Amino acid sequence: MKQKIVLLTILSLALMSCTMRQVGHIVYGMPSTKVHPIQFENTSQIADLKFIFPDTANNAYLKELRDTYGLKKLTAQATTDKEKALTILSWTNQQWNHNGANEPTKPDALTILKEAQEGKQFRCVEYGVVSTDALLSIGLKARVLGIKTKDVETSKTGAGHVLAEVWLREFSKWALIDGQFNIMPVLNGVPLNAVEFQDAIVNRKPFELINSEGSISKQAKKNYLAFVSHYLYYFDIAFDERRLIEKENRYTYKEKPKLMLVPNEGKNPTTFQRKNTLNYCDYTHSVKEFYKAPGL
Repeated sequence: MKQKIVLLTILSLALMSCTMRQVGHIVYGMPSTKVHPIQFENTSQIADLKFIFPDTANNAYLKELRDTYGLKKLTAQATTDKEKALTILSWTNQQWNHNGANEPTKPDALTILKEAQEGKQFRCVEYGVVSTDALLSIGLKARVLGIKTKDVETSKTGAGHVLAEVWLREFSKWALIDGQFNIMPVLNGVPLNAVEFQDAIVNRKPFELINSEGSISKQAKKNYLAFVSHYLYYFDIAFDERRLIEKENRYTYKEKPKLMLVPNEGKNPTTFQRKNTLNYCDYTHSVKEFYKAPGL
């Protein structure tokens, strides 16, 4: 009995010394918050790799989205792709409050926004879809981006987050946007993609987190980095960003609908949060492939 009391006392003291996130990792199977330095290849590994984006002018779904929500008028004063992206980002963020337990009846922006107007609230996934499709509807190239922790296979919950990336023509590069938090990372005025953002965090570069109103506060930046940093390990995107098309007409590569960027030192994950099979990705270590310009 005495030994049990001593053991319980030791466990109690150990738990008290942990942060709440550490307690979550130990007790509830949440992912570790440790941020890992990562490296990638900068050469092409897949010769015939391509990504498909919808034809904005002739896509009825995007036209309905653009017209129904006045997105062309909303972005009319924006003179650059960056300004357009920040305008759409803020608009997306305002459409509903986050609820990680809810899903829409169908995973497209029109359904999500209609149900949000009815009072429903949705996950990070839906912020990613709405921001992506809204940007596509005004003629920009955009894509939904999934990010996952290093321990994605062994964590029981909370191992993934969803954002978006948009191609900015004035910078000739992809830029990360987070619709859930209304944030775009920039370094010396240049928007960062997800891998660049992770590098800036690890190497303590003087980056800012901005939205259409300017830089966010130091406390808001601290809070966001505490949330997002450990997710930036695995990165995945769809080969085909067209919504509302039949599965058999959707472009895949080797019958996989997504491409996952895996660090050189990482393994190819095949399980998501212990019990869900992760079998829908082709894998690459090449940041050059993952961030190739649209249309190339």
